[in-house]
Amino acid sequence: MQDRALTGASWHQSEFDVDAYLTLLGISRAHPGLELLEALHQAHVRTIPFANVDVLLGTHPGVAPAAVQRQLVERGRGGYCFEHAQLFAAALEDLGFGVRRHLGRVHSPHGTRTHMTVVADVEGASFLSDPGFGFSIRGPLPLHDGARRDEGGRVFELRRSVVDGAELWGVYRDGDLQHLTDMLPVQPVDVRTGHFITSTAAGSGRFLRNLVASRFTDDGHVTITEATRTVRVPGHPTLHEQVTAGQAVDLVRDLGIRLVDDEPQRLRQVLEGLRGAHA
Repeated sequence: MQDRALTGASWHQSEFDVDAYLTLLGISRAHPGLELLEALHQAHVRTIPFANVDVLLGTHPGVAPAAVQRQLVERGRGGYCFEHAQLFAAALEDLGFGVRRHLGRVHSPHGTRTHMTVVADVEGASFLSDPGFGFSIRGPLPLHDGARRDEGGRVFELRRSVVDGAELWGVYRDGDLQHLTDMLPVQPVDVRTGHFITSTAAGSGRFLRNLVASRFTDDGHVTITEATRTVRVPGHPTLHEQVTAGQAVDLVRDLGIRLVDDEPQRLRQVLEGLRGAHA
């Protein structure tokens, strides 16, 4: 597939192989209702890791749709919100859902718009999906003020506000703000801009400063950084343990992120540099 940049008004949904995506998730085509939306969201976050490995290796191919298809579906590399949300939105549209893409600010109303979510219209109601935030909701939240999901004892809640005339929806985990999604229109170029800010030294380069790799598992949720492993299992205390750079590389692979050729060694060297910088 040709990599067509995210310019103009087209999201180039045809560059996603939705059938290959559904096969990867183990999901069959069905009526575009809430049951299918829930199943897709759950399967997506359990199957495709959140990861910034290619940013750290200096090999990120960008967020054009064809590149996202290769990264998340074919290569097993994982990705972050601009990749996850694009793939998820394209699949929903292909399956017959009404879809809106939205951007938001992470942890603070004063940051840049560097997060992407998806709102799907289902059976006369709207639902917020958040497949690319790492440790977030495993399924959709009804888009109404005070909507809640209990995820094994951790409560996620949507809160609506209006600031300077803009409608905002905050996702809170156990009372702590995770991100604020606005309802402003999003153009494809906005995604390119967000990717530039988060993944390049010329932007803020947030994903150049730490390893972040995570995925939901059958038991709970696992997050790997350059120095730690965090395991969250419902009904149990959160486990935090220190790991070496070499162990972090192995744990990244355990999450289903494929590393080939000399990439394990290169990633270990990068992680050792990050550990030294943070010491």
